[in-house]
Amino acid sequence: MIPVFESFLYPFLLSLKCGELSLKDLRKKLISHFKLTSDDLNIKTRSGKTTQFNDRIGWSRQYLRRAGFIDIPSNGIYRITKRGSDYLSSHDDLLILDLMKYKEFADYVNKGKSKSVPNPEIPFESLETRTPTEQLEQAYATIENDLAVDLLSKVMAQTPNFFEQLVVDLLVKMGYGGSFADSALVTQSSNDEGVDGIIYEDKLGLDKIYIQAKRWKTAVGRPIIQQFSGALAGQNSSKGIFITTSTFSKEAKEYVKGISQKIVLIDGHELARYMIEYNVGVSPKKTYIVKRIDTDYFEE
Repeated sequence: MIPVFESFLYPFLLSLKCGELSLKDLRKKLISHFKLTSDDLNIKTRSGKTTQFNDRIGWSRQYLRRAGFIDIPSNGIYRITKRGSDYLSSHDDLLILDLMKYKEFADYVNKGKSKSVPNPEIPFESLETRTPTEQLEQAYATIENDLAVDLLSKVMAQTPNFFEQLVVDLLVKMGYGGSFADSALVTQSSNDEGVDGIIYEDKLGLDKIYIQAKRWKTAVGRPIIQQFSGALAGQNSSKGIFITTSTFSKEAKEYVKGISQKIVLIDGHELARYMIEYNVGVSPKKTYIVKRIDTDYFEE
């Protein structure tokens, strides 16, 4: 029998105490720790897509990484961090509530929470009080939030030109530019005059939306938005979309509120959410259908 997910956290972290491990070696250590049999390892999750053992390892990795207890220096290699080592030196167990004491993990969990939950600081203590529907929605939100974080990381690893094309592809998927040919384009890097892309709102090109895309880690400040505003004025346009993988400063947000041009700001978190919603760079893995009683059927 496979132990519950929470039971994997401490032995997972403890396995890395003596140095880096590959996923294969980590699996061996956990199999030995729990004394699992081949039958145990073949137990599937409810969806049947993977085994319970692999599923628990995967989520243990994500939770420990979001809490800053481990990092992944290269693909398939796991390493304990100083925070993780410090925790091991003074604890002999690790629960999800322990991870909630670290801001990075708490922020990660709470992003997927419904605002209606009364105590967002302790999302797991009252889990048994939620209805099955609420638990399902919480689970979906947590999985989607995890996907958004990984998706943004993947975007950051691409080239600036790829990112500019991605932004145009996303806006077309969102309905901007219509369904006709040549409704959107990426401008040439050498002569873009501060504009990375253009969306044509009609077939004749009578109205355009100009795009600026910044694959940055640091916040976009007001001066950069002012430059984009000037680029729009140079194109005699009043519509623009500025998209970044990072965030916008408070001054930048305030600036766009006070100008006559309509400039929409989309930060990295919103970008990832839109990519998931409009299936850009992602694909469905599993569809769950929640059914209800059809009262019309039972009426005579």
